[in-house]
Amino acid sequence: MNCVAEFFTYETTKSVVVKSWTIGVINRAVQLLIISYFIGWVFLHEKAYQVRDTFIESSVVTKVKGFGKYTNRVMDTADYVTPPQGTSVFVIITKQIVTENQVQGFCPESEVKYSCVSDSDCQRPVPTTGGILTGRCVNYNRSLRTCEIQGWCPAEVDTVQAPIMLEAENFTLFIKNSIRFPLFDFEKGNLLPNLTAQDIRTCRFHPVTQPFCPILRLGDIVRFAGQDFSKLASTGGILGIKIGWVCDLDRSWEHCVPSYTFTRLDSVSEKNNVSPGYNFRQAQVKSLAWTCSGRMSLLSYGHTAPSSYTQTHHISLTTHTGTVLCDIILLNFLKGAEQYKAKKFEEVTDVTLRHSPAYRSSQMLGGRNDEKQSTDSGAYSIGL
Repeated sequence: MNCVAEFFTYETTKSVVVKSWTIGVINRAVQLLIISYFIGWVFLHEKAYQVRDTFIESSVVTKVKGFGKYTNRVMDTADYVTPPQGTSVFVIITKQIVTENQVQGFCPESEVKYSCVSDSDCQRPVPTTGGILTGRCVNYNRSLRTCEIQGWCPAEVDTVQAPIMLEAENFTLFIKNSIRFPLFDFEKGNLLPNLTAQDIRTCRFHPVTQPFCPILRLGDIVRFAGQDFSKLASTGGILGIKIGWVCDLDRSWEHCVPSYTFTRLDSVSEKNNVSPGYNFRQAQVKSLAWTCSGRMSLLSYGHTAPSSYTQTHHISLTTHTGTVLCDIILLNFLKGAEQYKAKKFEEVTDVTLRHSPAYRSSQMLGGRNDEKQSTDSGAYSIGL
């Protein structure tokens, strides 16, 4: 029966006003710190009262323009841009080593590491860049013999010095970016409403003077990424153009604008002595081109965040920390802790209630209770 009685109990809050300078200063100081934290950091800086949509649907269309001259040949976008125009990841060719008129056949390997004296030196099952070893040692020139290969002949020589296409620095890149945040059905594009056809023809992107111009000069992109154009064009590299959409939907539609940042994505390979930069081989009609190029990757990221009242419920949970801290100090460390415990925790049963003087007086006086109460909203006061 005792277990049953203990189970069927009810706890209610009892308010006790403690008139103490020490605990009062601690309580107000903690409350002030918590309020300052929420106003300064949570609301103003982090804006935690907002619901954020970090899933972004993005479409990027690009177009490169410009003419260059390389090895007495005029090159347009069909020659130096691959894959074809319009993708968010593309390559701009800046240097080529061309091996003319290649055909299938047998020829000596061009690399010195395949030099030989006899056929026995060419019995190595080692793959080559030009083809498959036949096991024969043949003359490469009058002074050098190398292993013979079967494949595309003549073999490629990629160690010769080749110039870069200097005109590539002035090529322009047009970016058309559309984004959508599906949670709020919010859509926007980097071609802002106040942009005119004349602006498209004349403007060039600059992070300070022209931050919303969608036309970017290739040399400026390299410079904004902290790179040297001549060095990058010579070895090749991978650049990233990041378009940021961080929008506060509490503000008007016009305030949601893109921001552009630039970085080199293969900065580690830049310092590598074995394979620096970015290059690839490209087969053309009867020719093989070893190509150094700048690879562009366009990335869109962002989030939207309108206000949400549901996020503010955390405030009440955190402000309760001040009350808990003050209770711990009162119950364990301050003089008069036992007196505080006696007032804060009081057990009332039907038996003790019927035998209490206040209860008997209330019964005799028709329910009137003359127990003296505090003037602090009906709470008991303790002067420590």
